[in-house]
Amino acid sequence: MAIPGLVRIDHIGFTVPDLEEATSWLVDVLGCELMYSLGPFASEDSDWMLEHMNVHPRSVMEQLRFFRCGGQAIFEVFQYSSPEQNARPPRNTDIGGHHVALYVDDLDAAVDDLRTAGVDVLGDPTASRGASEGQRWVYFLAPWGMQFELVSYPNGKAYDQDPSRFPVAPAPRARSGGGAGA
Repeated sequence: MAIPGLVRIDHIGFTVPDLEEATSWLVDVLGCELMYSLGPFASEDSDWMLEHMNVHPRSVMEQLRFFRCGGQAIFEVFQYSSPEQNARPPRNTDIGGHHVALYVDDLDAAVDDLRTAGVDVLGDPTASRGASEGQRWVYFLAPWGMQFELVSYPNGKAYDQDPSRFPVAPAPRARSGGGAGA
């Protein structure tokens, strides 16, 4: 069942180790617009942070900043201090792993620009197959290790041209009895 009234994604929030570094990178490299800042927020004598944010009750959200990127995507970027903070960003294979994909009209020009700016681009652009044929993509890393992706499909994807060619496959069933080869 869908959430009643769901219209769109409003923003994507993520935590960085150094908000000044992230701000410079988001503005100067990605071209985002810094909109505003809030904070700090803390709860010294209650479990408000745990109950409302699912973080350690003594966590301090030092500051958050909102960014507009590409005229629509909004990033809510946090800098926290917390007794239980994990400083290693998750990879896509980790539970909770994620990346932020940004659409560009000219993938090659965008990749050249990232490399000129000294950004760690992971390999060369890859052409997708199957339902995503017509798309090219490449991953790159923010200075704090978070994964981003550039995607481009100026003529659409194969799925968009004929969805009937790509039926949704049922989810694989878990195998009992152990790991691979069991």
